Amino acid sequence: MKLSARNQLSGKVVAVTKGQTTAHVQIDLGHGVVITSSITNEAVDDLGLKVGDQAVAVIKASDVLIGK
Repeated sequence: MKLSARNQLSGKVVAVTKGQTTAHVQIDLGHGVVITSSITNEAVDDLGLKVGDQAVAVIKASDVLIGK
């Protein structure tokens, strides 16, 4: 898969929690780092995502906010 987004983080799916319309997918990137993404239930089904799968989190954002 080729994408223009340069921030691609590979890891293992450790949780898929479906809600009514949206799912939270957690990917373990290693070294104790876990990233969570909210995607549609339909996307989870289309991708066939399940715990234990290898997956890539692709991050494309125009803004990144940091607070303290």
